[in-house]
Amino acid sequence: MTKKEPGSADPAAKAAPASKTVEKVSEQDLMTPERFRAWRKSLGLKQKEAADRLGLKKRMIQYYEKGRRDGKSVVVPKTVRLACWALTNGVDDFDGTGPTAPVAAETQAAQAE
Repeated sequence: MTKKEPGSADPAAKAAPASKTVEKVSEQDLMTPERFRAWRKSLGLKQKEAADRLGLKKRMIQYYEKGRRDGKSVVVPKTVRLACWALTNGVDDFDGTGPTAPVAAETQAAQAE
């Protein structure tokens, strides 16, 4: 085992992985309560149905649509925003094994060109 000089650091430890980079999302890019409600209604879902499809409790849907919980501001989390996008695009579930069929078909068509 080698002894390190005091104050010297392992160069590998200094480099932060690229996945740790966090981009700040502006408030206009967030899903507002109005946008969340409009999303749900655009799919013709009742609050309970939206909750079931998103894997949430109905109460959370109500908080997101109101934008407040116990007097504090509530932001729709990125995971929920992405799930909303997936449901809008016909993705009800994902098993992690690869792209969905429509994406795979588009990729194959692009490769054929």
